[in-house]
Amino acid sequence: MTTIQIDLPDATVQAARDAGLLTTQALERLLNEAIRRQQAADALLSIADRVAAAGIPPMSMEEINAEVKATRAERRQRAAGSH
Repeated sequence: MTTIQIDLPDATVQAARDAGLLTTQALERLLNEAIRRQQAADALLSIADRVAAAGIPPMSMEEINAEVKATRAERRQRAAGSH
């Protein structure tokens, strides 16, 4: 276990304390979530670079929405079939 010390404005500390965010468990959860988001963003940017390098044209918002709807429908269908 490592101990860290940080300097924050008093108002931020008070708001975090009031929200229950200054516990070890809450801070660990917040940091882990931030790490996961950063890793997901890095992965997405890596994919975007490869797509651009491959010359694949960007999808329109309508195409993206259609893909999302189709994927959700497929998941619902699989979930209904597994019961």
